Formats: sequence, structure tokens, C-alpha cells
Amino acid sequence: MPVLNSGDTAFILLCTALVCVMTPGLAFFYGGLVRAKDVLTIMMQSFISMGIVALIWIFGGFSLAFGPDIGGVIGDITYHFALDKVGGDPSPIYAPTIPFIMFFAYQMMFAIITPALITGAFAGRFNFRGYLKFLILWTVVIYLPVCHWIWGGGWLAKLGVVDFAGGIVVHVSAGFSALATVVYLGWRKDVKPGQEVAPNNLPLVAVGAGLLWFGWFGFNSGGAYAANALASYAFVNTTVAGSVAMVVWLALDWSLSRKPSFDGVLVGAVAGLATITPCAGYVDPWAAIIIGAAGATVCYFAKIVQQRLHFDDALEVWRAHGMGGVTGSLLLGVLASRTIDVVNASSHQFLMQLLGVVSVAAYSFVVTYIILIVINAIGPIRVPAEEQIKGLDESLHGEEAYKL
Repeated sequence: MPVLNSGDTAFILLCTALVCVMTPGLAFFYGGLVRAKDVLTIMMQSFISMGIVALIWIFGGFSLAFGPDIGGVIGDITYHFALDKVGGDPSPIYAPTIPFIMFFAYQMMFAIITPALITGAFAGRFNFRGYLKFLILWTVVIYLPVCHWIWGGGWLAKLGVVDFAGGIVVHVSAGFSALATVVYLGWRKDVKPGQEVAPNNLPLVAVGAGLLWFGWFGFNSGGAYAANALASYAFVNTTVAGSVAMVVWLALDWSLSRKPSFDGVLVGAVAGLATITPCAGYVDPWAAIIIGAAGATVCYFAKIVQQRLHFDDALEVWRAHGMGGVTGSLLLGVLASRTIDVVNASSHQFLMQLLGVVSVAAYSFVVTYIILIVINAIGPIRVPAEEQIKGLDESLHGEEAYKL
């Protein structure tokens, strides 16, 4: 029988708060990277996710993700609707030493930040009404099924695909959905193909990156659902990979661009953190060094693909999150150690990880594209060219970030 543990409960309370602060951190991170005329729009897109997705999670979302399995595809929406059977007693299936309601809250923070990650890709192009429709449909049609497939006992979990803290569920799904949005929407009207857009406020980017790194400790180590050695390994692996990725990105940037850029260092750290996420609780710290270096390298050179295919991924979501999630998820099959957790590296595990990555990437890309077509058929989702040139803050919200 599950037995409540006060230490584990306190630990998950803290981790939930840490993951919660990542969404405002993301808002600052993206807000500093975009142009000054679009700052409030992209920050609002992150913050409103905290409201809309929370309501979805309460009224059926959690049940679809973690309710009793239906055919390996989705959970039973009626089982936990409006927090039914979600209380202070631990669950015999999920996190058996903490209140089930804390498992609900912790997982809700992942659901909130995942669609917010996508917003960096289509910065400067999406109207707010269309974004709200996209946010709702994407969460229901993509995030909830994918979450169930891997974390809720769905078909990928039954085959043996693992994801410690969201490399596939969060980063691959968001990254390849982001790619679909930029393919569908095309280039910004006031940005020439290949043109680099300078960040409007690098100190704000640094604040956001710091909050993301801080929150990532809860994002990854909370996947142990207990204050134990596994959580400790995930905690250490998180900062090891982030630190290594930052330095590797700096070296690449300095050697190829001739100048060490601050925004490059910050993006490199985020890429490393995204890469370690799926395997944080499955690998030794020495492996986290390799994973951080590999993540920075793959994500750095993914820009070549982005440039050759002319994707206007404004804040390079596919590059940092999509390819970071893919790299970490595959390296799990190569570097996982049974001395840390139950998964061990093997050719079979690698193939299962490859299956999970390909399935989720393809599903996310194709279904996101369909969602965009459906929403646009109801009403235009792309802001007119004159509003893009004027800036979305003024056009959509009648506000501006900086009054100088």
C-alpha cells in the first residue's frame, strides 16, 4: 500500500514551484530576444498559458493524460474530471509516496510551459485570437495524447520508450510543432530571408535564462518524485550538462564567428539543459558531460539546416528544443546506466528511443500543420503586413514595453 512521506511531499512542493517559475522565466527569455515592438505580445503568450492550460488540465486534461488507459492512445476523460479522485492520498500507480494532488499539480506545470515554448518560433506573426485557439487545440490534440503515450502508460511506454523529465513529451513535441508553424506561416514581412534580428534586451534574456536554469532543477530532479539519490543524480546531471553546453557553445561561437556572444552563451546553456532532460535520471554525471557537449554541438550546427531550408524560426525553438530533445533522447539509449535507475543502455533501448522520437516528432509536425489550417479556415491567424511592421504590441494590445 502507498505510504505518504512528508520529505518527498515537501520536495515535490518545491519542484512544482520551480517548474512554475520557468514559464515567467521563458517570458523574460523570449521577451529579451524579440524586437522591442513585440516584447509584450510574446510575454503575454507565455503568461496566458498559465491560465488557459491550467483550466484544460483541471477539466479533463489530467484525466486524458493520466486516467485509465484506453487502447494505449489516451486516458479516460471521466476518471479525474474536475479533480475527481484526486486528493491527499498517494496513488498506487503514480508517485506512491506523495499526495496524488501534488502529482496533479507538478504535471500541470509541464503542460503549461510546453505550448509556451512554441511561441518563440512564430514571434511577430500570430494574432492573439488565433493564438488562443491554437493553445487550446494544441494542448488537447497533441500534448495530452503524447503525455499519455509515454508517461501515462500508453503504447510507447508499453514498448519500452522512456523519458525521465520531458525530452520527448516536452521538447520534441514543442520543437517539431514549432517547425510546422514556421513552415505554414512563412517569413515575417519585415525580415529578409537570412537576416539576423538582434535581441532588444540582453539583460532581460539573461534574467530569463537564469530563471529557466533555476527552475530546471525542479523540472528534472522532480522526475524522481522523492527526495532520494535518484533526484540527486538528476539535479547534478542537470547543471553539469548545462554548464558544459554553455562552454562548448562559447568555443564554437568564438572560433567560427570570431566573437564570443552573450546571447550565444545563454542559448547554449538552454540547449544543454534541454538535451539532458530525457536522461537526467538515467545516466552517470560523467555521461552528462558528453550529453551537454553533444547537445550544444548538434543544436549549434542545426542552424545550417535551418538556413539552407529557409525556416524563419524567430527564436530557434526547433534548433534548441527540438534537436536538443532528440539528441538527449537518443543518447539515453547509449549512455543509460542501471546503477542509476532501471534503464540500461542497449541497442534495443536505442531503437525504442528512436521510435519514440520519430513517432512524436512526426505526429507533432503533421497535426500542428492541420491545426493551423483548421484555425485559419475559421479566421485569419497571421497578422497583416502593416501590423507586423508597426509591431504587435501596439497593434494587438495597445501597449508598449518601453516608454523612453
